[in-house]
Amino acid sequence: PPLLLGNPHVVPSLSGYRTCGLRPMAADNGTSHVVGGTDAQPGAWPWIVSIQGPWRRGTGHVCGGSLISPQWVLTAAHCFTKARHITMWRVVVGATRLTQLGPEAQVRNIKQLLVHEDYSSISQRNDIALLELDQPVQCSNSIQLACVPDASLKVSELTTCYISGWGSTTARAEGPTDVLQEAKVHLIDLNLCNSSRSYQGAVHPHNLCAGYPQGGIDTCQGDSGAPLVCKDNNADHFWLVGVTSWGRGCTRAKRLGIYTSTQHFYNWILEQMGLSPAVTAAPTPRPAFPSTPLQTPRPTPTQSGGFSSFPLLVQKLVELFTWLQELRWGARGFLHKACTPTAHFTRNF
Repeated sequence: PPLLLGNPHVVPSLSGYRTCGLRPMAADNGTSHVVGGTDAQPGAWPWIVSIQGPWRRGTGHVCGGSLISPQWVLTAAHCFTKARHITMWRVVVGATRLTQLGPEAQVRNIKQLLVHEDYSSISQRNDIALLELDQPVQCSNSIQLACVPDASLKVSELTTCYISGWGSTTARAEGPTDVLQEAKVHLIDLNLCNSSRSYQGAVHPHNLCAGYPQGGIDTCQGDSGAPLVCKDNNADHFWLVGVTSWGRGCTRAKRLGIYTSTQHFYNWILEQMGLSPAVTAAPTPRPAFPSTPLQTPRPTPTQSGGFSSFPLLVQKLVELFTWLQELRWGARGFLHKACTPTAHFTRNF
């Protein structure tokens, strides 16, 4: 695997894009507080999107989602069980208040909907879907890509997690809220969620459970598909670890929110986006990427059955160039302003 060096804020995004999981506009002092949540500041969660149906009154908000590449949104399958004319739906990116879209917001139509082939509307198994947008969005301080973790990330060890969405702010409220809500939550062991006093075995192994056992803070109607994110324990970026799936009621004690694990479906996501599945990974590098794709030559067999050293030398030169270019762009603050495509690769740990 290539040697990856550079800015620790530059982490491998699933689709091979230059940055992900960054919050350039967030004043994150660890006190950020969806039912029981608070209004989010503009740009606080720059990957969240509002998925809107043409038949809905008001803002049209149906579900949330997360931008994982400039042209792909990850969301929940159950948002589309009765979907018709999907190309007439729209996706709003970079918004905080849905009734007053600022100049930073971008609106796209949906080119295609890809629902997991084994999704069950009865058990909510495999509750995950992808939306391909009709045109890529332009990343900015208000619009960034979410980081989707592969199998090497120890999600259970992440301690600083948040939910966000435009869903109902009370359990009895009708319709979504206008201003994006956010709340801090804890990841809860699945055994506790599946206990006889909670969901009694209804939670699947590919789910995550989050919230507070005593209730009070939760996702609710209209938050479906929205992100559950956790801050990396050793860096400033966030991981998109879950997609809001289901729950019984809102904010009820022992009825925590259930989320689809993005890590579990990492290879499925890659395949749907036309990228090659990940190989088994292994220890966190600090990657850097060129601003244009670079092809690293593979070692070529020699007549004696060994490998020639020339391609290896070329590879090392490419790596050095990559590292120097990253330092150059990083010094200009470029990383917070664009999602620059690069060749896809697997995150090696």
